[in-house]
Amino acid sequence: MKDFLGKLIDVLKKSKKSVIYFLKNNVLFSTFIITSLINGCLIRFFTVKNYSAISPVLADLAFVLFVGAFAYFFKPKNRFKYFITWSVILTLVCLINSIYYTNYVSFTSFSLLATSLQLGGVTGALKTIMELKDFCYIWAPLTLIFVHRKLLKQGYYSKIKTKTKAKVSVLKALVAAAIVLGFFVSGLTGTDISRLYKQWNREYVVMKFGIYVYQGNDLFASLKPQISPLFGYDQAAKEFREYYKENTREDKTNEYTDIFKDKNVIVIHAESIQNYLLDTEINGKAITPNLKRLSEEGMYFSNFYSQESVGTSSDTEFTYSTSLLPASSGTVFVSYWDREYPSIQKFLKDEDYYVFSMHANKGNMWNREVMHKQLGYDRFYYYDKDYEIDETIGLGLSDKSFFKQSVQKIKNISEKHDKYYGTLIMLTNHTPFEGVEDTTDLDLNYHYTKTDALTGQQTPITNKYLENTTLGKYFTTAHYADEAIGQLVDELDKEGLLEDTILVIYGDHDAKIKRSEYDYYYNYNPETDSKRDKDDPEYKEFTKYDYELNRKVPLIIWTKDKTLRKKINKEITNVAGMYDVLPTLGNMLGIYDKYALGHDVFSTTDHYVTFPNGNWITDKMYYDSQNGEAIIFDEESVIDKNYISKYTKKAEEEIAISNDIIVHDLIKKTKESDEVIKGGRK
Repeated sequence: MKDFLGKLIDVLKKSKKSVIYFLKNNVLFSTFIITSLINGCLIRFFTVKNYSAISPVLADLAFVLFVGAFAYFFKPKNRFKYFITWSVILTLVCLINSIYYTNYVSFTSFSLLATSLQLGGVTGALKTIMELKDFCYIWAPLTLIFVHRKLLKQGYYSKIKTKTKAKVSVLKALVAAAIVLGFFVSGLTGTDISRLYKQWNREYVVMKFGIYVYQGNDLFASLKPQISPLFGYDQAAKEFREYYKENTREDKTNEYTDIFKDKNVIVIHAESIQNYLLDTEINGKAITPNLKRLSEEGMYFSNFYSQESVGTSSDTEFTYSTSLLPASSGTVFVSYWDREYPSIQKFLKDEDYYVFSMHANKGNMWNREVMHKQLGYDRFYYYDKDYEIDETIGLGLSDKSFFKQSVQKIKNISEKHDKYYGTLIMLTNHTPFEGVEDTTDLDLNYHYTKTDALTGQQTPITNKYLENTTLGKYFTTAHYADEAIGQLVDELDKEGLLEDTILVIYGDHDAKIKRSEYDYYYNYNPETDSKRDKDDPEYKEFTKYDYELNRKVPLIIWTKDKTLRKKINKEITNVAGMYDVLPTLGNMLGIYDKYALGHDVFSTTDHYVTFPNGNWITDKMYYDSQNGEAIIFDEESVIDKNYISKYTKKAEEEIAISNDIIVHDLIKKTKESDEVIKGGRK
């Protein structure tokens, strides 16, 4: 990097006069380049924080030089329109990614545009996720407008007359872009290019290629559902076969095999419920007492992660159902709904189960009405088509009303079918976490007694420290959601629907609450009614790793049957992920998926979880592949480069294979190919 940086400086020194002359005589062009370049740096400074990196600066510079060059194909009076259009586009790229990164610790994707119209219901959350820094990028187009008006007053554009000069300017800008691009490319490695192509490690791509190249590449990647199936199939199919040949998913038995065979199953998809809630109290009152009780009575996976990507809830549904990872670009529910996926729903249908899903939101949200059929559901009950909207909270029908009405539907199903499997998708505990304040008894105030140092007089003090925070609102809606789950269990029991039934409850993903809110929560000083400073002896830093590990969600398997409950009543502390549910629960139900990427937790000693961005976690450590950093849980564990390489390789292979299965529809096509071969042999 230092070598080609030095060469670049030498080139700039030699051409200093001509560069200065060009910039002075192309003020609008220069303004566009400089403002866009600075914004590209700002977005990285505020997000991935690689302040001294040269590579992304070169990438951004090459990009804006290339884009800016084409302005000279327009007449001088129209060039401003070209520059301002691109300036607004690039500013929006920075602004949107700034907001997205702050809340989701990742960069946004064009593929999300496919679902943007569905997200109208959560626009109210914008006021809770936008920060002042997100608007700092607006200076770029404003500066361009200011410079343009000044040039107009000076009669600048009337001095530019010849087409020859325009052609020369285009050539100079393109040559400059090519030179910068050459220096940039010379510093790339095979790993860099591979990660740009795969796109799943977004932080790494932005750190290496800059925000503009990332977003441009993302646009191409977002077209993969239409383009990719036409290219690379043979290679993908070859790697698919080799992977499953080397990583055979054996149908192993253990103490839990068939323990739930032929039992009814009700799955509760608990919106935004995080694991730490089960042990959190506010003023002595538990936030989720019902979930806590169920976790203590049943099988509780306390070190469980959701593995979702940009598709959030829909990604979790997909990974839970199929034991595959979310798509590297786009969302399966929207972009890859027309593929064939083995699923827990289909396997149970083969065992004569009636399979259904229920949700209190609209059927087209995340394309569920279509995708649930693809997953194998016989019927999808949703919103105003199947429910009376008698109590609306947040994005749709309240959880309590939804559950109450759903119990009657489940009762009707139970009368018509011997065995059934149903998924109930909750909604009220969804960002922006509003609408239940008057329905719960959770006190978010901080109460303490202040003692006068001189008189000893004690005065009760009440501070409203969580009242206007997103975290406080989350605690309130999570408490409501827990009450709804408690009422559901009671209603099911009252109707006799728990007698031969297994309950499976999982949190679909974390609440996407900013780390700063947790920092405030854990470091609140009641005496000053503010957050403690970092130099305060009682200050407890909530690091980025604390934040990442805090994102885990609960997985609970519970039954009313006390005999069965004794057999499953235990806490599983080994690390596990959403893609482990199908092989683990499947073994209990007597079904098996040879394409599962996850493992039966009770049939393996190798516990690890791959995240869609390339990070991974084991029982010994959490590894951040974006920065090559890690946190070790057991200091006595021997961790070397081979250990890290082993799980990094596993993570990359799983992401690649899963994405190939999704994009190229490999499971369906492999079956068809095998049938042709068998037919030929006959």
